[in-house]
Amino acid sequence: MTHHFKMKKYLVIILSILISNFAFGAKLLIPMDAGSQNNHIKAYGIAYWILQNDIEVEWLLNYRGGSFLVDHYKTIEEELIIRGVSFEKIADVQAQQIKNTISDPEVNQEVVALQKAPKIAVYSPDGKQPWDDAVTLVLTYAEIPYETVYDSAVVAGTLPEYDWLHLHHEDFTGQYGKFYRSYRNAPWYKKQQSDAETMASTLGFSKVSEMKRSVALSIRNYTAGGGFLFTMCSGTDSYDIALAAQHTDICDYMFDGDAPNPNAQNELNFDETFAFKDFRLKMNPMEYEFSTIDGTKAHIVPEQNDKFTLFEFSAKWDVVPTMLCQNHTTIVDGFMGQTTDFYKKFIKSNVLVMGENKSIGTAKYIHGEFGKGQWTFYGGHDPEDWRHYVGDPPTDLDLFPNSAGYRLILNNILFPAAKKKPQKT
Repeated sequence: MTHHFKMKKYLVIILSILISNFAFGAKLLIPMDAGSQNNHIKAYGIAYWILQNDIEVEWLLNYRGGSFLVDHYKTIEEELIIRGVSFEKIADVQAQQIKNTISDPEVNQEVVALQKAPKIAVYSPDGKQPWDDAVTLVLTYAEIPYETVYDSAVVAGTLPEYDWLHLHHEDFTGQYGKFYRSYRNAPWYKKQQSDAETMASTLGFSKVSEMKRSVALSIRNYTAGGGFLFTMCSGTDSYDIALAAQHTDICDYMFDGDAPNPNAQNELNFDETFAFKDFRLKMNPMEYEFSTIDGTKAHIVPEQNDKFTLFEFSAKWDVVPTMLCQNHTTIVDGFMGQTTDFYKKFIKSNVLVMGENKSIGTAKYIHGEFGKGQWTFYGGHDPEDWRHYVGDPPTDLDLFPNSAGYRLILNNILFPAAKKKPQKT
């Protein structure tokens, strides 16, 4: 009888320990609010890594800055520790309480299931440019894998293999970034032009501008077919300009060997563009500007006063922009680039503005649909370098692990993982 009692007591203790361990470690919450997360950027990399391992991640939109929730696995916990990402172990009952609160119709929050790690491509030339690219920087820092594609791969039709495509700072008009005035004698500029001309000839195009136009149309078709397109800085307006100028020549002789069409402005077709309308071209080859879209010259405020504001959307009804705007702040430090932001008067009415600099009338962060796909344009060069110049060293993201500006890029990278409608709890 005594032995039986001791055995029973022993089993109760063991069972209590097991229940305790299960109750307090059933879920891992990766908080994304301002005070709780040590490294916001690497948190996205963890979410991507979990998806790579075929484990679903729940994105808690507007809950503590857009936190992530996942089943508790020891390997995930170890990886969180290794990468320096803050996390909390919570019980199933706590997780359900969070979801119950989120499901309240009066609460502007939602749960989205992320199910598959998107395959990522970056459109970028071989070798390193003399300046860096924010997207490749943050992908590398967050430990999110990507593949590089360029003109030959695009022309060969490889884009449908990828879920998400970023356009490295590119000039799709064939004017080599309009760096002619300042850098035409620089070795890197000469090499860039020579490489582009060789590539165009190899692919059967008589001009670089014709090759870039073909590439732009392939990217357009990729998006129409269901792809997710993201681009920053000059990859935004120069891309749309190339689409509008499909049937005219806007390049001067130093770019393509002959004069531009003097009637080029009137031959632009704004029906072909993703985002912009009614803009005027800047065709002077000595001017470091593509068109009237860009708001760079309006940024005459001191660096500490240059901010843009993210809009708040209905998480339950406007899930896409809510995902793309997840952050621990709605006021984000501004940053400049060849294309810093976009004057609102040149943005099409069906385009969604997600971030703006209200004081100067510009949009920083915009989104739209095209065919079965979607696109996001984000103005500026580097979210943690207010005025980045050619030749400047790349940003050390170890110094900015909680960058709100970089978070917007990473929202777009996870966005294609949400294949299904948001889960209702």
